[in-house]
Amino acid sequence: MASSSPESAPAAAETDGSVQIRRLEVSDREKGFLPLLSQLSACPELTASEFAACFADLAALGDDHVILVAEDPAAAPERRILATGCLFVERKFLRGGGKVGHVEDVVVDAAARGRGLGLRVVRRLVEISKEAGCYKVILDCTPELRAYYAKCGFVEKGVQMAIYF
Repeated sequence: MASSSPESAPAAAETDGSVQIRRLEVSDREKGFLPLLSQLSACPELTASEFAACFADLAALGDDHVILVAEDPAAAPERRILATGCLFVERKFLRGGGKVGHVEDVVVDAAARGRGLGLRVVRRLVEISKEAGCYKVILDCTPELRAYYAKCGFVEKGVQMAIYF
């Protein structure tokens, strides 16, 4: 659920092999970003102008809302975005005005799973969180994904509750 616009030091691009981990760009709409998100949850198609407006709103939050993508430039143009994840930095009064990083919307394309892309995205989001001065990083996941996120360094803590509208 995040976005970012220009590259900045806290989320500079990381390349390993042909797949690059970098910040979301407005052009990623044409590279399969929304269909990828739809593998996680309902994600209706947005027109180019709707996507650009949403991107601008999220980009205005700066480094407090970062969306990373894993792009394979060798893939078909409409399927280049293979994974994504978001970091939202919450500012608090607790801990002397501390910050908490929230990892959200992590998904890897079904055809690209098992390549370590999700792990790379999550680890980079955790690094960005640490660089931003967060005292912790949290995420919610299904019970089936506990072991996966444990590989990313997370430990189970507490219970998630939700109200959906």
